[in-house]
Amino acid sequence: MAFRFQRRITLAPGVRLNQSKRGVRVAVSGLEAHLRAGETLALELSVDEQGYVSYFYADGKPISEADARAVRRHAEDTIREQLQALCEQRNAALERLGKLHHDTPAPALTGYMPQPFTDPPPAVPVPRSPALWHWLWPWAKRRLEQENTRRQTTFDEAYRRWEWHKAQFDAAEFAREQREAQGVWDDFEDMAQTLRERLDEIAWPRETLMDFDLGADERTIAVDIELPDEDAMPDREWTMPAKRLKLTPKKLSVTRQRKLYRDHVHGIAFRVLGAVFSRLPAVQEARVSGYRQVVDATTGGMRDQYLYSIKVNRERWERIDFDAPDQVDPVAAVELFTLRRDMTKTGIFRDIAPFKLV
Repeated sequence: MAFRFQRRITLAPGVRLNQSKRGVRVAVSGLEAHLRAGETLALELSVDEQGYVSYFYADGKPISEADARAVRRHAEDTIREQLQALCEQRNAALERLGKLHHDTPAPALTGYMPQPFTDPPPAVPVPRSPALWHWLWPWAKRRLEQENTRRQTTFDEAYRRWEWHKAQFDAAEFAREQREAQGVWDDFEDMAQTLRERLDEIAWPRETLMDFDLGADERTIAVDIELPDEDAMPDREWTMPAKRLKLTPKKLSVTRQRKLYRDHVHGIAFRVLGAVFSRLPAVQEARVSGYRQVVDATTGGMRDQYLYSIKVNRERWERIDFDAPDQVDPVAAVELFTLRRDMTKTGIFRDIAPFKLV
């Protein structure tokens, strides 16, 4: 794409968009079954992209079909319970894709928020006291003293490492406090790093590229977001049959897929706008544009297709009720602002020209 912005960041994925479409097998451990008289084995089960279940020993080797039948016979309730949990987990992940905006921070949540150092210090060893028989055998007493010395030395080294890590954390936390309490008001580098750190906290569904320009002063910002393609979205939900130990995929309708995609890409814009207005208090106007890669029919190569471009000022952004995000429809909410978007009611997008900083 044409390089319009002063910063480019790559955000690592936290959850996958199309896990179910790629046939990733999800192992569910903690299963035990009686295969033969007096024999209890810890097993794992995996579910493929079609919902069929395979069974494995703890070392990862597949079990025989005869043993699989025994597993299903002796551990049916456990398997069914775990498959139901997996079914609910997959469907919840699908639903979350359309509700990214639910975690958008309110613009009032500005300023530095301390983070504690969560690593506990190593436990202090308690020296073992010599028993009566240690005094009868001096060599045993020496071994006990050597063991106490070894445990204390190990603790001393671990505690020094812990102190070093804590000192590093405290220094980084102090630098972050300086950035987020002071630098975000007028220092472009501090603003850029603060925004990056906030965006890194979001569980992006895939590796996401963003370009942003802080403009001529600290009051404006423009952000370009590379959006996923519709083909990257999940195309199925899951059910649990009443009488079979498997999951059943149910293909989403084209209309529902488009609605999911529409809600997802608008939710991304909401999360980015939330990061901007909550972490960069000096910014009064943000311009967020989303594009995806499509085939250019004239050349056969790839080009950027912009789906939306939104110009938002802080005063209007603060009108949204962030205490009730489930009541907010991001597709409709962006119409509160200056908007360029050519989209049908069913979620089909056509090209638009994005806003640019002047």
